[in-house]
Amino acid sequence: MADAIKIRAQVQGEITDIRILMQHPMETGQRKDEKGDAVPVNFIQTFSVLHNGKLLIDGQLNTSISKNPLFAFKARGIKAGDKLTVAWNDSAGDKRQDEISVP
Repeated sequence: MADAIKIRAQVQGEITDIRILMQHPMETGQRKDEKGDAVPVNFIQTFSVLHNGKLLIDGQLNTSISKNPLFAFKARGIKAGDKLTVAWNDSAGDKRQDEISVP
């Protein structure tokens, strides 16, 4: 299974800065390994961010996103103690979900 999703949230008044680092190789299928064989396509296809179980962000990615993508968002209405959940599904059928409590 993939490494944990790193989720950071910083509440500043009404606005919360959210930063998400998803550990993933994001292979396009165009790179070759040391034997000259094509590395299979493997990228995050969908991801979502939930705030206390309610959908906050729903996104789709493709092969043009770099390895270990980092996303940053701003949101209103998030308070200390709230739960932020991030989940992704990739083209190889792997899934990952992680959650934090907002500090």
